Amino acid sequence: MMCAHRSGRRLARLALTVLAPVLAIAGCARDGGEAVAYSSVDQVFAEPVFREFEKVSGTRVRGVFDTEEAKSTGLLNRLIAEGNNPQADVFWSGDPVRAFVLIRRGLVQPYVSPNAATIPAQFKAADGSWTGFAARARVLLVNKNLVPAGSMPTSIRDLANPRWKGQTAIANPIFSTATMHVAALFTAWGDDSAKRFLDALKANGIRVVSSNGEVKRLVAAGEVALGLTDTDDANEALKDGAPVEVVYPDQDGMGTLVMPTVAVLLERAPHADAGRRLIDYLVSARSEEQMARLAAHMPLGAGVPRVPGVRGVDQVRPMHVDYARVAETMERIQPWLRRWVGL
Repeated sequence: MMCAHRSGRRLARLALTVLAPVLAIAGCARDGGEAVAYSSVDQVFAEPVFREFEKVSGTRVRGVFDTEEAKSTGLLNRLIAEGNNPQADVFWSGDPVRAFVLIRRGLVQPYVSPNAATIPAQFKAADGSWTGFAARARVLLVNKNLVPAGSMPTSIRDLANPRWKGQTAIANPIFSTATMHVAALFTAWGDDSAKRFLDALKANGIRVVSSNGEVKRLVAAGEVALGLTDTDDANEALKDGAPVEVVYPDQDGMGTLVMPTVAVLLERAPHADAGRRLIDYLVSARSEEQMARLAAHMPLGAGVPRVPGVRGVDQVRPMHVDYARVAETMERIQPWLRRWVGL
């Protein structure tokens, strides 16, 4: 009773809606054990979120992260390999499709977090098998010194325009969020049309580089005129004062691909209760506010402030995406993609 009384006084003193979920997570216990979290979100952004959770919950987090070049793919393969002997409690994926790979393999247990109540239905599963939050969008980053204002691209199809031959860049679609984007195009357009588009990119001399961050660097430095990257990388270029413009593509057509980060609780998690507490924090308003401030992500929950220069999810025409189908497609097209890349 004393602990509940103190929590009530603390909530009243703070009087901030955004902190209410945090206090609910903290509860009465200060020693909440340990949660093991595998995360393909950049470590520089995920670590502060984990540390804040530790402060308010008393639960320690041991984070395991991917390299930039193998983003999401390395940890996904590790989780699959550990399926019969799980070492992690939570997977915090930088995109939703890898979570569906785990769900299809029976490696996820449902958990409906009360803190996800205001997240739109299209970004979470009703049964709690996955919960999305803190989203990014796939955008065109354009160097304004190389592209006149009247010639700004409006669609990802502009990457294949002969006008920009040899002046475009994309991250390796075997890794990173580029994999999901390509799989979403295969799902939306069909295999033949998607393959023709990718072959057109190659014929147009597109540079396939190691990461979205490298795309950002090339555009900002003027080594290419435009490239396909994520809103967090694009925002870094804006903050650095680079002569760039961010274009949310296909707003008059199929829409821009929006990718929530996703938290899942793993089947037979060694520390399931601690894992649930961690998910409660990850999908809370406080965590979304952190990810907006630290990593320029789009909050999905109601009332969470966003950073200047990044559109709110309600300000973007999103591409219609069946994440489960995209996950299936992503696995199916891997052999073709490897041949396209030259592996």
